[in-house]
Amino acid sequence: MKRVDKEKQVKELSETFKSCDSFYLVDFMKMSAAQAVELRKLFRENFYSFRVIKNRLALRALREEFPEDLKKCFQDSTAIAFAFQNPVGLARLIKEFSEQNKVLTVKAGMLEGQFLSPERFTEVAALTSREDLIAKIGNLMVLPLIKLLRTWQAPLNNLSSLLSQLKTKK
Repeated sequence: MKRVDKEKQVKELSETFKSCDSFYLVDFMKMSAAQAVELRKLFRENFYSFRVIKNRLALRALREEFPEDLKKCFQDSTAIAFAFQNPVGLARLIKEFSEQNKVLTVKAGMLEGQFLSPERFTEVAALTSREDLIAKIGNLMVLPLIKLLRTWQAPLNNLSSLLSQLKTKK
């Protein structure tokens, strides 16, 4: 590979690291070509990015504020899975694909700017999605209002029931 191409890749990857604060380092050594195509297709459908790049070039593109533990993970075959919007969804997708095909292992990652060890990756993958959490919070906020409304409606319902009973007696 020519020096100009390497510099271009480092610059592109550096910009990607700046724009994306959540990514996972994945070991893909056991993956076949067909599985790689399937994985890339899944990533594209869910608006994630998957890049395989030389470790030396990736280390050049990393910013200084990234922890040393992350930099140590750039050994052997390493791919980078970027999550621009939903990092928990990407973790879940990687975990499901890995369980189905027995090919991927997560080395480490960055989750919204925080270092993520491989042990904590399974915890992140088990989290519910952001949309589900927002829906639960919305439901918790609306529930007291619904109870208040039902409390106000109860006397009217009782009155209408009482009047209908009086009507049937007479």
